[in-house]
Amino acid sequence: MSVYNVNYLLRELLRDHAFRAAMKKNPAEALKNCDITDEERKLLLAGDVGGLHRLGVNDFLMGYLPRFEICGLNPKIYGERISKEAPRAK
Repeated sequence: MSVYNVNYLLRELLRDHAFRAAMKKNPAEALKNCDITDEERKLLLAGDVGGLHRLGVNDFLMGYLPRFEICGLNPKIYGERISKEAPRAK
């Protein structure tokens, strides 16, 4: 399942410092050989965490993207984009 692969590569942002550096420098190049779908790659490169969320990508693991400011995300932008998808408590 490809979503598993997206989750795995997001986890690698924390663990693999060389991969993290590559993602910061040139995400398109870093994702070139990753076993993910074209749609997942497009969503990652666009920083579209809402789209990734709808596909089933783990929200906690996506939090590494803004933590390391990858794919144009920072905590503020991530919060705005993910809050449109995640249900709010009433």
